[in-house]
Amino acid sequence: MDGMRIAVTGSSGLIGTALARSLRADGHEVVSLVRRAARSAEEVTWDPERQYVDADGLAGCEAVVHLAGAGIGDRRWSAAYKKKIRDSRVLGTAAIAEAVASLDVPPKVLVSGSAIGFYGDTGERAVDEDAPPGVGFLPSVCVEWEEAAAPAQDAGVRTVFARTGLVVAREGGAWGRLFPLFRAGLGGRLGSGRQYWSFIAMHDQIAALRHLIDTESLSGPVNLTAPRPVTNREVTEAMGRVLRRPTPFAVPASALRLALGELSVDVLGSQRALPRRLEESGFSFAFPEIDDAVRAALHRPEPR
Repeated sequence: MDGMRIAVTGSSGLIGTALARSLRADGHEVVSLVRRAARSAEEVTWDPERQYVDADGLAGCEAVVHLAGAGIGDRRWSAAYKKKIRDSRVLGTAAIAEAVASLDVPPKVLVSGSAIGFYGDTGERAVDEDAPPGVGFLPSVCVEWEEAAAPAQDAGVRTVFARTGLVVAREGGAWGRLFPLFRAGLGGRLGSGRQYWSFIAMHDQIAALRHLIDTESLSGPVNLTAPRPVTNREVTEAMGRVLRRPTPFAVPASALRLALGELSVDVLGSQRALPRRLEESGFSFAFPEIDDAVRAALHRPEPR
């Protein structure tokens, strides 16, 4: 679709920045939701905690991409921070969905962020979008997160839940912390290394989000992960190969639990998620293998 007006929350974050850049490069108008007074027609004021959105600013948008939310791994999980993780997603999504539903002419599609954390620890079992939610804090957050979009769905807006895996990017996220360690020769497996990491190259993440916007047959949950999840041990080996550094170290599970607290459950957990619906809809991965995804992060090709 050419020349669309597309609203994006989280447009200053890792994925949002890359998405906005890609959309603008192709001639689309990107409207950023900001937590202050809007300064131009390309900004819309919102306050997710107060569930406020200046809905008038969304008028004329053909798509809304909702990516905002507190970082899962930004800090140790205190009770207060767990509440922030949950509220930033659930309240923010509800605010966006209600604003979208209130418009006389709503957007054609709402792409709402979610995560493969929905499935919990799957061990060696591969799961696709038909799998039920897992048990624990992150699965419960993901369930509420997706349910909060109900007002948009009830208003007839095509709603897609982008269940994103671990994005391989040099600029931020989990992988942004790995690159400096591996470059310094300090990288190694975490715990046993047998846990699956369902990754996706940043290039493919942005291309997939754009595919969700454009593909009218897609609604509901869609896993945004590469076709072949790999173990943490395989990630470690790939990082060593691509960066040409030794990977002699291993962080024991007990040390991770001590350092990270409850967050260690997510780091040591195994999620083997497959992108069945994405592939069935005709999406083609540019970097389906872990070595290619790591190389792509170093060279930063622009998704188009």
